Amino acid sequence: MPIPFELVMEQAPVSNQARRRGRRDKWIRTVKSSASAIWGLEPPVTEPVMVSITYFFDDTPVDVDNIPKPILDGLKGVVFQDDSQVYDLVCSKRHVEADLRIGSVPEELLLDILPNPRAAVHIKVDALQ
Repeated sequence: MPIPFELVMEQAPVSNQARRRGRRDKWIRTVKSSASAIWGLEPPVTEPVMVSITYFFDDTPVDVDNIPKPILDGLKGVVFQDDSQVYDLVCSKRHVEADLRIGSVPEELLLDILPNPRAAVHIKVDALQ
């Protein structure tokens, strides 16, 4: 599957600073498995990429600076060969019941999660512009 690549995970991300490393490692495996299911058997891209991550939280937010690393580790080897290919990274968090103004998130996702607010993560990988 060529980029752009998009993945929506209906759960809260696990912080890179999680006290229980097993929980963080399980999250990385979950991201990798979910990405693999969408990406298929295509080889990972080798060119520079940009990644956008939006975390919609419902209860306790994860610090925005601790969200990307486990997600990038989960995408590594599936969507792109190595996270050193990530040249641009945008990571945002928004409360699902707040006034949302998200430019890069598909309208279908917002329409799906807003009537029944719950945690979700939207991940998009695209070629570097």
